Amino acid sequence: MESNSLGQKIKKLRQKLGLSQDDFARKADVPYTTLTKVETGVIKKPSVFVVSKIAKALNVDIEELIK
Repeated sequence: MESNSLGQKIKKLRQKLGLSQDDFARKADVPYTTLTKVETGVIKKPSVFVVSKIAKALNVDIEELIK
């Protein structure tokens, strides 16, 4: 996976849903700071647990996010 393709995908899908980072973090039940760090690439490899929650909130499969 390139430097921050996961974070960019998450951001793009989140924006498509019209959700702010704060609203989306609440919907996904992940800390706001974690979400922002994943989107900006500070956290390059988030845990499967976090990616699972994000994928569920985006209504996509985990495979969709990580491929």
